[in-house]
Amino acid sequence: MDKSVDGEIVIVGGGICGLATALALHRKGIRSLVLERSEKLRATGAAIIMQANGWHALHQLGVASSLRQTAILIQRGKRISLSGESEEEEERTFGTSKEFRCLKRADLIKAMAENLPEGTVRTKCQVLSVKFDPVTHFQHLMLSNGAILQAKVVIGCDGVNSIVANMVGLRPARFLVFSTCAARGFTYYHDGHQFPAEFVVMDKDQVRLGRVPVSYNLVYWFITRPRTNQDSKISKDPVLIKQSLMDSVKDFPTHVKEMVRNCELNTLNLTELKYRPPWDLLLDKFRRGTVAVAGDAMHATGPFIAQGGSASLEDAVVLARCLAQKMQNNNNNNVHDNRAIEEALSEYVKERRMRIFWLNLYSFLLEKFFSAGSLVVKVILIAVFAVLFRDPDWHIHFQCGTL
Repeated sequence: MDKSVDGEIVIVGGGICGLATALALHRKGIRSLVLERSEKLRATGAAIIMQANGWHALHQLGVASSLRQTAILIQRGKRISLSGESEEEEERTFGTSKEFRCLKRADLIKAMAENLPEGTVRTKCQVLSVKFDPVTHFQHLMLSNGAILQAKVVIGCDGVNSIVANMVGLRPARFLVFSTCAARGFTYYHDGHQFPAEFVVMDKDQVRLGRVPVSYNLVYWFITRPRTNQDSKISKDPVLIKQSLMDSVKDFPTHVKEMVRNCELNTLNLTELKYRPPWDLLLDKFRRGTVAVAGDAMHATGPFIAQGGSASLEDAVVLARCLAQKMQNNNNNNVHDNRAIEEALSEYVKERRMRIFWLNLYSFLLEKFFSAGSLVVKVILIAVFAVLFRDPDWHIHFQCGTL
């Protein structure tokens, strides 16, 4: 088996969090290597809603300006409750000081990848295990091709099925599945759509549809509905997914049904919503030695407040800042270096823990509210929201600091 020392930091996973972490480290003058198991960088999930806190993180990464050119500014939000023949609307303005845009995930991935030094990302590199060598004080990463890579630091940005999370002791069994599933897709209007620059959410029974323009031709939409036993069977077939969604929105307005019917099949996906219980986030260890996790590997949550991607960008900025403050660019003893790195990772976990706990709790309670069939349960949850989350936009006011 081949062994090679591949630098101080290896990042497992070339998704949004992995690339953002590499870019944040690059901005601090620290080299890293990103391992992506796929043949090329992928953008699963069609689009990502980016709110003010996410834009702050993108600004720190140096890609905010270019990404603003790819998506229109959303001016307001509107909530529509569909009940029988009537439509009851609850309209809420987001505010001119809060930036809200919907980015194509492919645009975000491309913008970050293009700003990384050549050779930072290696594709077709699947990590099977991570083990610490007490002699060399390096982490050894076993790849599926038999090669072994060595690194001082390993950051797991490899999602809910994270190999690295297993290594630090976060068992996959701790990820639970919501009773709700989510579908996402794009619809392209060749002659332009007629929708205003607003984020619209429609509810009917236990089905929720969100619609937000990306550009004047492209619209991103998502549907959440109760999970069924058939979802796992149809999730790999876009045609079956669309048929299922058409049935879910059969009582929605005509323009909604047309939007789903005319969607781009290659962008459709249907997923179970896994989450790490909020109480676990208070107690779990997200670091072991010089190995840590970030993004969904650390704090997978539901999409109900559109903060999953932004929270991952925040992780990247905080992690890079903490490492840059501690890492020594000299030939100190490996043991000394490891202690400094461990301190940096501990500070990162400490700084992120309560932020991700509150995000996760809010999303968890919202899902329970949307899926609740009991009026009593809904009333209790409304009371909880009134006590804990008086400002429904509290989560977008957060700033992760500077690099």
